[in-house]
Amino acid sequence: MSEKGLIHAKTKMARAGVHEIAIDVFARFYDLLERDVDAIIHEADVSPLVDVMELGDVFAEHAGEDIDPTALSKTAVIKLNGGLGTSMGMQKAKSLLPVRDGLTFLDIIARQVLEARERYGVTLPLVFMNSFRTEADTLAALESYPELKVEGIELSMLQNQEPKIVADTLEPLEFPADPELEWCPPGHGDLYTVLQTSGMLDALEAAGIEILNISNADNLGAYPSASIASWFEASDAPFVAEVVRRTPADRKGGHIVVRDGQLTLRETAQINAEDEAQASDISKHKFFNANNLWIKVSALREVLAEHNGVMPLPLIRNEKTADPSDPTTEKVVQLESAMGAAIELFPGAAALRIDRSRFLPVKTTNDLLLVRSDVYDLTDRFRLEALAEEPLITLDPAHFGLIDDFEGRFPAGAPSLVHAKSLTVTGPWTFGADVSARGDAVLDAQDSVERTVADGTVIGE
Repeated sequence: MSEKGLIHAKTKMARAGVHEIAIDVFARFYDLLERDVDAIIHEADVSPLVDVMELGDVFAEHAGEDIDPTALSKTAVIKLNGGLGTSMGMQKAKSLLPVRDGLTFLDIIARQVLEARERYGVTLPLVFMNSFRTEADTLAALESYPELKVEGIELSMLQNQEPKIVADTLEPLEFPADPELEWCPPGHGDLYTVLQTSGMLDALEAAGIEILNISNADNLGAYPSASIASWFEASDAPFVAEVVRRTPADRKGGHIVVRDGQLTLRETAQINAEDEAQASDISKHKFFNANNLWIKVSALREVLAEHNGVMPLPLIRNEKTADPSDPTTEKVVQLESAMGAAIELFPGAAALRIDRSRFLPVKTTNDLLLVRSDVYDLTDRFRLEALAEEPLITLDPAHFGLIDDFEGRFPAGAPSLVHAKSLTVTGPWTFGADVSARGDAVLDAQDSVERTVADGTVIGE
């Protein structure tokens, strides 16, 4: 039955114009799914990451305005921009959300790159990897920045699409009510396939690019860094992952371990139940993956050639329903992979410990409120600079989780959080103007009665 399913899936992909290499990648993952291959990384087989270069040391080596821009002149910035923000109820690219001063993620990314080009006198191509659901909106928004385009290099490369697989039969999903829902993106591990099949890697090499700096579009902390580029170029490492010190809030999620002398990314889905306690011990496994990567193009070429273009990344089995918004629809499996997992394919790969200034992802409305607040200042270099320690934000997901609800509850903008340690909101509260939170601020309403925080209110101490 499953062999028939693979044939159907490959035929469907070919008819949709999916590249042959992308189909081969899908077939490999399908085989792993069919054979139920264990992707678990056992605690007994790994050791913690301990030897880590620190960002402060890199900056100290390249202090001031006399940074040699040579390495940055050979660098391209790639932003993963396939997310729709569906967890926040969005139906367009999450990067189109306003973040600061009326500027969206895309605006700030574009201005970070343009500022770096002007400051260092470099070309610094910017490329977005979009999904079939985000490309049109993204390119329309980027028309405001015609100067971003670099001759010979497109602003966008399109992420592949693959069929969702029916969990019970391993057949590709048929969903006549909305055929678009039959397809899904294959995770950001698809980056390596897209770089080669789109011709982007060839175009970048032809333009003299030797270094790829890759990060998520929703992480505005990952600005182009001439210092890191210079350090990376001078290092022997072919691949560097930026990592962040774990806190109690980071017990879950992918973290870097050492297996057989090689750095390896271990995702939550690759942890056995019996290993959970040790894997979540932040005093043992101290660093998590920020998904900010630096890769030397020559090394990537070698790895792709070694594996005939099909990077042997671990399978992430993502179980959903055919219509993510309708839990009564068929159960499906999406075959995905993580970009950072490629670290184990590059002998000599290294990690660079960064601080939270380079890790500001917006995954929820909690994160969005924080980056919109006065905890951060948007500098003239279009970097978000923390003015205080980040408070822990916990907004009631029933009333703040979706972006339309969230926006409606902060009609006058974010409250002041610069003096807060935490803000916890339970129930349907709407915030007035000039509200501020101090210390451990709490608004607790256990019923569904609408409440308003009056203008000028101080919550907490």
